[in-house]
Amino acid sequence: MTSSPGTPPDPAALLALAVATAREAARLVADGRASAGDRVDVKSSSVDVVTAVDTASERLIVGRLLAARPDDAVLGEEGAARDGGSGVRWIVDPIDGTVNFLYGLPAYAVSIAAEVDGVVRAGAVLNAATGELFTATTGGGAWSSSPARPEPVRLTGSRPSSLEQTLVGTGFGYQAEQRRAQGAVVAALLPQVRDIRRVGSAALDLCAAAAGRIDAYYELHLNHWDYAAGALVAAEAGLVVTGLPGRPFAEPLGIAAAPTVADAFVELLDRLH
Repeated sequence: MTSSPGTPPDPAALLALAVATAREAARLVADGRASAGDRVDVKSSSVDVVTAVDTASERLIVGRLLAARPDDAVLGEEGAARDGGSGVRWIVDPIDGTVNFLYGLPAYAVSIAAEVDGVVRAGAVLNAATGELFTATTGGGAWSSSPARPEPVRLTGSRPSSLEQTLVGTGFGYQAEQRRAQGAVVAALLPQVRDIRRVGSAALDLCAAAAGRIDAYYELHLNHWDYAAGALVAAEAGLVVTGLPGRPFAEPLGIAAAPTVADAFVELLDRLH
């Protein structure tokens, strides 16, 4: 799968490759669940874990992508980094939600995004535990499907009437000091919203917001592979995807919120941070 010289890559074709690759990686991940705890290492802290299945999944994904498009660049969570000459870079999280994977909680995903000249144009997030797939291309909308509902359904988020009616998703960092500060923000936020949910996968949180399962999401210190595909899904579903006022998404706070409450939600987070 290559483009003619000077022809911009087709986002739909990039998405098709991302989806096919994600499905293959998800099978590998699902097959590895039974032995997930056999080989576990740590990264930034004792609770930031990586399994042998993470690295095997990333190796498979990168191999499939580069076999199809050998001139592309790659950035992966577990160390894959390669420059390319095509203008396309793949942003890969081989298992987003590794702690969930380790414990058998059914919320861990393969996330693959295709960036063209620095802008994410296609993204796929596949929950390896359930088979639910979320996809988006720029201008093409956001969609979900599942083994029980194979026909894709367009995602349009939710429309809460106020902050008090807003169900909020979030996540926490791996360092103790980060968690202490993040816990203080949650304590101040909780009385002002409907409730808080913590799933354990940024990619799936963003897709949950796109699907209207939560109304808003925020998280500090996300990495590019955590959100590249999911943020596109959320944006294409009509959510406001932003950072704190005057700041881009994830620098340092990533925010996705239903348009009916986005301004108030961003203002509240700005006060709390």
